Amino acid sequence: MNKQRGGFALGLVVGVLVGLALALAVALYVTKVPIPFVNKVPSRTAEQEAAEAERNRHWNPNAPLQGRSAAPSAPAASQPLPDVPPGLRQGTARPAPRDPAAILSGADPAPAAVTEAPAVYFVQAGAFTRADEAEQQRARLAMLGLSARVSEREQSGRTVYRVRLGPFDTQAEADRAQDRLKSNGIDAALVRAPR
Repeated sequence: MNKQRGGFALGLVVGVLVGLALALAVALYVTKVPIPFVNKVPSRTAEQEAAEAERNRHWNPNAPLQGRSAAPSAPAASQPLPDVPPGLRQGTARPAPRDPAAILSGADPAPAAVTEAPAVYFVQAGAFTRADEAEQQRARLAMLGLSARVSEREQSGRTVYRVRLGPFDTQAEADRAQDRLKSNGIDAALVRAPR
């Protein structure tokens, strides 16, 4: 009978070493092969990258959603979104409703004529610089049973992708949607837009 040399332990060690060598060879091959779509994108210069980084250093598209309690991350972050009217920004009080009985009895003096243009309401659940982030937020809302849309807007020279619920005909409907988002841990802002 021929006696076998080595045994199980030696075979295991040699097998592991051969497997690691093959894995290393495959990894080196994969990293050296050009990727068809990524390598066709024109590369940007260092000056362009530095200019872009400087422009985006303190910009936060979700700053208006953070409310007054959050510390602003930069001077530009304290400015609200331009399409949110002053009466609907967080922390502002709405005028008290007048008593209809007092109006009919003539005891309530008529205030200055305030006519509101017909409007629709939206609940904005975020503003993102990348479309895929906005789509992820829209998908999160869909998981909650809410139908949201992503709209693209140019703001301060940058493209912003806004995720909004609506339009709602009344502010009460929009408030209910905003409360539902807040109860699920999603910051949201009420937006009033003319019809």
